[in-house]
Amino acid sequence: MNEILNAYKQVSYGICCNLGYREIIIMSKTLESMGFDNWFKKQLDADKLEKWEIARVVSVHKDSYMVTDGENDIFAEVTGKLMYSVESTEDMPTTGDWVYVEFYDEHSHAIIHDVLKRKSILKRKSSGRKIDFQLIAANINTAFIIQSLNYNFNLRRLERYLVMVNESGIVPVVLLSKSDLVSKAETERALDSVQLISPETEIIAFSNETGEHLANIHNLLQPGGTYCLLGSSGVGKTTLLNSLIGEERYDTKTVSKIDSKGRHTTTSRELIKLKNGALLIDTPGMRELGNMSVSSGIDETFTEISRLSESCQFSDCQHINEKGCAILSAIDNDELSEERYKNYIKMKNESAFNEMSYLDRKKKDKKLAKLIKKTLKNKR
Repeated sequence: MNEILNAYKQVSYGICCNLGYREIIIMSKTLESMGFDNWFKKQLDADKLEKWEIARVVSVHKDSYMVTDGENDIFAEVTGKLMYSVESTEDMPTTGDWVYVEFYDEHSHAIIHDVLKRKSILKRKSSGRKIDFQLIAANINTAFIIQSLNYNFNLRRLERYLVMVNESGIVPVVLLSKSDLVSKAETERALDSVQLISPETEIIAFSNETGEHLANIHNLLQPGGTYCLLGSSGVGKTTLLNSLIGEERYDTKTVSKIDSKGRHTTTSRELIKLKNGALLIDTPGMRELGNMSVSSGIDETFTEISRLSESCQFSDCQHINEKGCAILSAIDNDELSEERYKNYIKMKNESAFNEMSYLDRKKKDKKLAKLIKKTLKNKR
């Protein structure tokens, strides 16, 4: 029996004394097919493996979850201890997370006890005035950022998506949809403009209608890799998803002829396994895309501006109206787009403000929690 348990630990999954070595290896391969690679195996806690097993979050529905053991999707809930011990929503499970679970009733129900360390996390500021994080998905390898060529193409919005993705350490790929609705010349101009702001990013113009270059997108999807679709409503995310799946599984809605704005089709984030073994997460369209704590993402997205800032006369240059500012000088000499510079400054200020407000709110929440705890203790 010790040999079996040791073998189980070697493949880095939870302990089940009723399993033989062959079943353990099968379980290992099954979870590996869901993206559980060596990076995650190194994060495992031996003590937790004595009590719980490993599963991946497939989708989130308010306070309930669907997780997979590699073969079946299972309804799950988080423990009260986990729910009340987290400091923010960022610590709660999200789609794509790997979690420690306890299965019940022959794997028909599961309790989530903890979340494994994440390889990457996509998040944004919550919509509206609330200063908090909204989790989008976790443990993504590549993010497909989609804009449509006919109405949705916007370099400044694309820069915001690139900042979010680059901050997370995720590889971005830009997909320009609906190439059948514009001329070849317009497509080429769009490709050139994206290449100019993000020269190392792969860019593909495609059409769901004609199938142009869809094969190029298919070729990017590798077995065991986790990918996600990002973009505004109406850019063709769901249609592309159906194409990648190989069937019309998800409903699509037409774009409004009046204002060319799409309507939400995807309402939640779901992890889908494709026929070739790749894992894909579709996300709802984002009309508001605020960022928080994204300094490295901004620097990586605006690399030429970051390099210019190193040549400023003063180390604390704010790049607004200071003398000796290399960035302002580049704008004056037509070496840098003024629109790109304005978006850079806007996002830096926005990120700093949101982060300051968020930290201030967390301090207030901690003080309130301590006060409540102290009051209850004195009452007892």
